[in-house]
Amino acid sequence: MPDSMAEYLQADMECEGLLECIHGLKQLDKQVFRTLVESPEPLTVDDVAASVERERSTAYRAVQRLLQSGFIQKEQVNYDQGGYYHVYRPTDPDEVADDMQRMLNDWYAKMGTLIQEFRDKYDADEPPQEAVSTE
Repeated sequence: MPDSMAEYLQADMECEGLLECIHGLKQLDKQVFRTLVESPEPLTVDDVAASVERERSTAYRAVQRLLQSGFIQKEQVNYDQGGYYHVYRPTDPDEVADDMQRMLNDWYAKMGTLIQEFRDKYDADEPPQEAVSTE
């Protein structure tokens, strides 16, 4: 993973790199997301764990990171005789893309403010230029 913005901009990034770059998600998180996207129906954490060949608790943590980032949705399924379980499905790609665009716009505005503060601070600290005589 690149350490600086310059490195990110120079790297060959794929669309899944957004998961890592914008939301700080891990390789396992991307694997779980891909599993949910490729599944024709919502999956339980147990289904996800089996698919990515990890322990249930490890898969659960990845699912929670994806849920918190808004990449997936949780649905409750009720048993006829009582009780329930949860299944997970990917969030609509347009909704995720809109959210990332908003986040990027906010970041861009914040960086613009910081750059201006940098200019103001270091322009103000420069010693005044002496007038040059044209005689």
